[in-house]
Amino acid sequence: MKKKRYIFPKTTFDILFSILVIVFVLSWLIPIVALFIFLESKEKTFFTQKRVGKNGKTFNILKFKSMKGTAPENDPLLSKDEEARITKFGKFIRKYRIDEFPQFINVLRGEMSIVGSRPERQVFLDEIIKHIPKYKKLQQLKPGITSLGQIKYGYADNLNQILKRARYDLVYLDNLSFVTDIKIILSTVIIVIKGKGR
Repeated sequence: MKKKRYIFPKTTFDILFSILVIVFVLSWLIPIVALFIFLESKEKTFFTQKRVGKNGKTFNILKFKSMKGTAPENDPLLSKDEEARITKFGKFIRKYRIDEFPQFINVLRGEMSIVGSRPERQVFLDEIIKHIPKYKKLQQLKPGITSLGQIKYGYADNLNQILKRARYDLVYLDNLSFVTDIKIILSTVIIVIKGKGR
C-alpha cells in the first residue's frame, strides 16, 4: 500500500474540507433538517450506529435521521427491509445524500475519511471477509463517507449485492491515489446533484 505519499495529502484534505463543510454547510443545515424531522415525525435529529473503522476499531457513525423508530439491535436489517420506516422527508434527504452530511464530523474526529470503503456493521463485515478474505486489507484504511462501491453500485438489499459492492471497493484498494479520491468525490457530487441516492 502506498502509505506516506497517499495518506498525508489525504488526511490534510479530509481535515480542511470537513472544516469548510461543517462551518459553511452544516452550521445552517442542521437546524433546518432538525425542524423538518421534528415537524414530520417528532424524531431526534441524528441517528447513530456502531460501525467498524480502521484496524477493526468501532465508532458511532452519525447521520440525519431518515426513519421512524429504532432498528432492532440484534437484527441488522438491510436497506430493503428498512424502507417501511423511511419518512417522506427521509426519502428526500436520502435521495440527495443529505443524511450523510453529519459524517463530516466523523471525519474531523479522525474516525472516517471522505473517500474510503463503506463503513459496515460488524455482522456484514464478517460475512464479506468470509466470502472475500482480501477485503480485510481495507481495514488498514479509514472507511469513507463515499466510496467507489457506493458510486458504482449504491445501496444493497441482500448479501449478494453487498459482495458485489465490496468488490468495487477492492478495486479502489488496488488504485489508491489522491487523484482517485478526487475523481470519486466529483462523481459523488454529480450523484448528489442528480438526486440518484436512495
